Amino acid sequence: MSDAALKRCDEVGSSKHPLKDVKFSYGTAGFRTKANTLDPIMYRVGLMAALRSVKFKGQYIGVMVTASHNPVCDNGVKIVDPYGDMMEEKWESYATTLANAPNGELAATLQDIAKALDLNLEDISKAKVIYGYDTRPSCPELVASLVDGFNAIGVEVCKDLGVVTTPQLHFVTRCLNDPSYGEATLEGYYRKIAEAFKKIQGPGKGPEVVLDGANGVGAPRTNDFKKYVGKAFNVTIVNDASHKDDVLNDSCGADFVKVQQKAPNNVTPTHGVHYVSFDGDADRVMYYFFDKDMKFHMLDGDKIATLIGGYLAELVKDAGHSLNLGVVQTAYANGSSTAYLENEMKVPIACTPTGVKHLHHAAKDFDIGVYFEANGHGTVIFDSKVEKKIRDTDASKLSASQQEKHALLLNVIDLINQTVGDALSDALMVEVVLKQKNWTCEDWDACYTDLPNRQLKVSVKDRTAVQVTNAERQTTAPAGLQEAVDEAVAKYSKGRSFVRPSGTEDVVRVYAEAETRELCDQLAYEVAQITHRIAGGIGEAPSQ
Repeated sequence: MSDAALKRCDEVGSSKHPLKDVKFSYGTAGFRTKANTLDPIMYRVGLMAALRSVKFKGQYIGVMVTASHNPVCDNGVKIVDPYGDMMEEKWESYATTLANAPNGELAATLQDIAKALDLNLEDISKAKVIYGYDTRPSCPELVASLVDGFNAIGVEVCKDLGVVTTPQLHFVTRCLNDPSYGEATLEGYYRKIAEAFKKIQGPGKGPEVVLDGANGVGAPRTNDFKKYVGKAFNVTIVNDASHKDDVLNDSCGADFVKVQQKAPNNVTPTHGVHYVSFDGDADRVMYYFFDKDMKFHMLDGDKIATLIGGYLAELVKDAGHSLNLGVVQTAYANGSSTAYLENEMKVPIACTPTGVKHLHHAAKDFDIGVYFEANGHGTVIFDSKVEKKIRDTDASKLSASQQEKHALLLNVIDLINQTVGDALSDALMVEVVLKQKNWTCEDWDACYTDLPNRQLKVSVKDRTAVQVTNAERQTTAPAGLQEAVDEAVAKYSKGRSFVRPSGTEDVVRVYAEAETRELCDQLAYEVAQITHRIAGGIGEAPSQ
């Protein structure tokens, strides 16, 4: 990279994408904030993605522009590593440094980062990137800023995947670098999971599924998928107004269902129907159903983890394989799900801080790692050596029953998008397990009873003042907060509560659970009041 090219990065950044007096931080969701402040960040992410590709000697790096379940006024951007993983955590601090580099100092900052990471800027011309974006009205302008970054630093291979779900971008990024995983196109994505699903489910129409698309990108992309899967996935889509600017995630979507614990807008309760909600970028999924009395029942990420984890443990064993399967949870996992996994299923559990990057990493410690956040974001990871061993198995040496289960396991592996949480792939996997077990949603829900739980948001002057430890289950600052929370929890039967700074919004989150709904709500609001008082709350504290 010549001095002239470095100078160009500075000039374009200062003239077209100047940094205002705002501080940015790359976190669990990448950069995410109000869309009207993101222009300079998008430009700088273009520069950073090029550096990341240099690190991998010219492999493709993915960039996704989305704010997921956030309101339509927000947007965000995150970098995807060559095999579809989130960007290595070590690099988050470098991304933050570059994002906040003052106007006129981008060239110097790029050189400093390259030196710290032992990168040769002369290799920038070898960098390759692929980018995608969701349906937000702010995306076109922000994507143009991102591309300006690619062009300024000299990226020569730059692919536009278009309007896609986040998991589709992850999938294609991996396939570009690992063709054995699949065809690096949207059609390749659809065909891989559709063929696997149809082989497992067999001929005939599947059970009725109503999908809430959150008025986001998941709706049109699922409509595309329907052309490949046919009647095996018997789905009707509601909240599919992805073309409208003001309805994204508005009283609908996976986050709405999880937090409000009720059905979204435009859903008509019907007994016997499987209801599914995606979030705005379709990497989270929430299941729910209505019983004969039309009472709403939520089947969240914990329920999905126990369903899929339990089924895979049985399937692997029945196929003649002896493998170490474990489930990864966060502090948001319902206490009943943890007890069920440990005591009934005898499955090892790992607990990590909130954020897919933490769960994904921990899942790699198992031969088969199942991870789902309670919010419905998750997937299954097969260790590469274990997957190869399964695929290389000589089926002729297995019994007839084992051969049948082994063939089923191979299709299940193809159905799962191992790169990241994928609402569509996960929903199809749930449908597979329910059919294989001949279960209704009521049967699934009856495995264990969730403790009533509640999540609240508390606005504070500085969310970073709340420091946490023990997988975010305890606070270390501000002084006195954890002691006050412990004192409150002790008053409630089966009470549990924790406080943590949000990784995606400028708030502090409160989680509580207890034996009854009344006690749970009392505990949640009491801890929210405590947090507001001790952590420097602004505005009114949440109250019943």
